[in-house]
Amino acid sequence: MGKTMREALDISAYLVVGPENTEGRPVREIVRAALKAGFTCVQIRSKEASAREMIALLGEAAEEIAAAGASERVVLLADDRLDVVLAARKMGIKADGVHVGQSDIPPEICRAYLGEDAVVGLSARTDELLEYVCEADVSMIDYFGAGPLHETATKPDCGRDSKGNIITRSFGEIAELTRASKIPVVVGGGVKLADIPALAKTGVDGFFVVSAVAGAPDPEKAAKALVDAWRKDRTCFG
Repeated sequence: MGKTMREALDISAYLVVGPENTEGRPVREIVRAALKAGFTCVQIRSKEASAREMIALLGEAAEEIAAAGASERVVLLADDRLDVVLAARKMGIKADGVHVGQSDIPPEICRAYLGEDAVVGLSARTDELLEYVCEADVSMIDYFGAGPLHETATKPDCGRDSKGNIITRSFGEIAELTRASKIPVVVGGGVKLADIPALAKTGVDGFFVVSAVAGAPDPEKAAKALVDAWRKDRTCFG
């Protein structure tokens, strides 16, 4: 029997994308470019798309992953929308799981509906991040998403504390977080090519990007530069 997608999960090069991020280009075009460059995980995220539009986007991304021969190794997730993943699966779309935030549907509910083989990711809480990661029940989740590394226009509310102040993460904090976490950690939030060497050195399991690929003039070239840098620097520092 082959691996489940939960077992195959690789968050080393993680694309987050929705129609508002692509400079007017089709989402599937960005997904295709990232896959050609070696990206290992795709999340469809949109605060503007309707449920039906989200289902269609998942379907297009799944088609691109299948066309790349990567359906058994590249995980496809939806951001926040458990309902969309369930509907997509009912329609025969290979949606592998969901990524949720602290105010979304609880991970244990996602797990109950999606089953043991699905992937469930959780955004780590901004306040008291290290304490949270050390103490959180991780039995129902597969990885933490952490950040932001920098302030980012694609998610301006990312990384705000209880008083509304933006908290960004230093490479030292990310290294400490990675050592403390019982499960893999992927870091994003304004990540650029120049950040990859220092990020790889922290020992974190991967990086996630939106604009660095989806907003690039040549998405495939930008994605390949990120993947190549990660592999080179992860080998050096790993």
